[in-house]
Amino acid sequence: MRIALITGASSGMGAEFARQIDRTEKGIDEIWLLARRRQRLEETAGQLRHAARAVPMDLTDRTCFESLEKMFRDGGVRVGLLVNCAGYGKIGNYEKVSRFDSENMIDLNCRAAVDITLACLPYMKAGDRIIQICSTAAFQPLQHVNIYSATKAFLYNYTRALRMELLPRKIAVLAVCPYWIRDTEFIGIAEKGKKESADRKNMPIRHYTFATTADRVVRSALRCSRLGFAVCTPGVVCTLDRIFAKILPREAMLYIWEFWRRI
Repeated sequence: MRIALITGASSGMGAEFARQIDRTEKGIDEIWLLARRRQRLEETAGQLRHAARAVPMDLTDRTCFESLEKMFRDGGVRVGLLVNCAGYGKIGNYEKVSRFDSENMIDLNCRAAVDITLACLPYMKAGDRIIQICSTAAFQPLQHVNIYSATKAFLYNYTRALRMELLPRKIAVLAVCPYWIRDTEFIGIAEKGKKESADRKNMPIRHYTFATTADRVVRSALRCSRLGFAVCTPGVVCTLDRIFAKILPREAMLYIWEFWRRI
């Protein structure tokens, strides 16, 4: 049985990946939806034409991977497509983002991303694909999104190197690096708990100009994955950011971001 496994599938991009994979991917027998919220997973599964399986797991619990691998073995599973959407961010400087949130960002965005990938790789074959959701934040340091951008830089570099390691196995690996996405829970969760949220002038990031949508990001990501691309920047802003981050010194990029976040 060849499956598509989507992490972070209870909402946002994960749920959108499930819907678009359901409509467009060929050769997939079942879609597995993995996240913490069982009810949300089951709601998404009920929208799909493919057979779908809700897999409620917390990827910050390291014991969950043994259970997942057992499910692979018992089900005779081949992971035809892994989409790793699980992750979160917090907006604020070192004073505003707690040590708890900082550690959890590192754990989920970095360690869990590696663990889910390593758990799936023994069950993948030539022609299978991995999509890792990184971020435009991976291209340079970003004050007030410091920990998040650092975790995405880790995931981006891990994904790029893993792609080269998997070339002999003919497994395609794609790093997706979107800009802000306005129709997911990410921004709301990232800003949650800030007393000054009613006054945008006092927010670390005042506006999310040129934010895109989950539908556009997912369509672009799946297209780039099918074509075997290494990196997908689904939009003008993230494409320009990637280009300028290669040309300009890091210090210049930090000051450009300082201006941009105050607009």
